[in-house]
Amino acid sequence: MNKIERVVACLQHQEADRVPVYPILSGVTRNLIGVDYEKWGNDARVCADALVKAADEFDLDCIVSLVDLSVECEAWGANLVYPENEAAHPDYKNPRIKDLEDYASIKKINWRSGRRMQMHYDVCKILVEEKGHELPIIPFVFGPLGTLSMLRNQQDLYLDIYDDKDAVLAAAREINETLKEYCTDLAKLGVPAIMLDTLFSSGSIMSKDMWLEMEGVLVAELADVIRANNAMVMVHNCGERIYFDAQIKTMKPVAISFLYPPDDCSSFEETKQKYGDQVALIGCVTPSSASPDYASDEQWEKECKKGIDAMAKGGGFMLATGCEYPANAPLDRARKMVEIAKTYGRY
Repeated sequence: MNKIERVVACLQHQEADRVPVYPILSGVTRNLIGVDYEKWGNDARVCADALVKAADEFDLDCIVSLVDLSVECEAWGANLVYPENEAAHPDYKNPRIKDLEDYASIKKINWRSGRRMQMHYDVCKILVEEKGHELPIIPFVFGPLGTLSMLRNQQDLYLDIYDDKDAVLAAAREINETLKEYCTDLAKLGVPAIMLDTLFSSGSIMSKDMWLEMEGVLVAELADVIRANNAMVMVHNCGERIYFDAQIKTMKPVAISFLYPPDDCSSFEETKQKYGDQVALIGCVTPSSASPDYASDEQWEKECKKGIDAMAKGGGFMLATGCEYPANAPLDRARKMVEIAKTYGRY
């Protein structure tokens, strides 16, 4: 069974030859080709080369094109900082949105005017052309409310919702209209699915009703656009107590990538029982456990096997880290995760 067949079987809730596997190798791949973070995060050819090298070297079953969470916000004028050994992030001392009045300045744009959005598109194009015949290429897109938070900051955005939710929602809608065109063009590359990051849809950030009002209505439209362009919708959310039910209702995803059990489940076993027939489950190994500073080899192996034990039966499960593999961690545990999927994860 090849990689595409294996992932398709997973998404169809069928048992393949083994569980598919994808430790979310993103910024850490820069180390495979010897470049710094800024080069990796801004040069499409370099970034694609690193992701391809990781896919080949670790025998991954898919590639998710997560660069960082500042790809989209740069298009609206976010001032970015590029630490030497960390992902790019906004300059928190100089946010693009400084007060409530600034939300009105956020308008729909031509996404191609965003340098990093164009760069990410180019990465996906290269990946599809060079590896799309071998394994699924899945573009990663930060949702509208998450993108807006990078232009403000999460805490102030939350307070602004209470002060003037209409202004916040209007700005998020303008971003969403841009993301619709962005996702349309990504889908037209021939990718099988697009993964939307809906960080705010978790109990650790905001209530379910608030998320449905402030982003759920928007990503429902965005998901429809993705499907209309012949791609499936996937969701990534590494927050605690995430809202599976609300996200399934609004976006109808084929898979959810997650780190913690949803708000209405107490365990991964219960998650499988309650939602395993509705969405494929991707996860849920703790990323920090990839570092020897936080976990032993035995603990890493135990956590990988625990996910397989809890969610692999009957298909519909992909073994992965619950969020990005640490950017500065050694890669031996990524290799070990793949090995475990190939041996312990056989059906």
